[in-house]
Amino acid sequence: MTDRAVTGAVGKLLELALVVLFVGLLSTALFGGVVPEYRSAAGAEVGERTLALGAQRVQQAVPPAVDAIHANATYRVDLPRTIHGESYRIRAEGRALVLDHPAPAVGGRVRLAVPTGTTISGAWTSRGEPLIRVTTTEDGPTVRLDA
Repeated sequence: MTDRAVTGAVGKLLELALVVLFVGLLSTALFGGVVPEYRSAAGAEVGERTLALGAQRVQQAVPPAVDAIHANATYRVDLPRTIHGESYRIRAEGRALVLDHPAPAVGGRVRLAVPTGTTISGAWTSRGEPLIRVTTTEDGPTVRLDA
């Protein structure tokens, strides 16, 4: 009968061990499967939106063919610094913008709706200050992506 004083302490230790085991299993399940998949899906969505925003800004910067006599303009673009915790790059490829990202789930390509004869070149990096430089001549508009 002298061991009855220890029973309460042992019971509490068993309860604590069960709580620690439950929290450990829950954390392993979440961070091992559910959370990384969610982060990848969220990163892919942010990547698509960033690429669409960049394309929209480029299309808005190019003047209509009728107004394109001789003009020089520079526009600032506000893009996120990171996607999925990593830096990224948006580059011009022909008449399209391409998002390059280290994560395989994040990326994309969008075709630009710009007047015929428009030349697009350059790239933006997420760590730089994204700018669009538009110059128009007799040959047509020239768009340069600078960071």
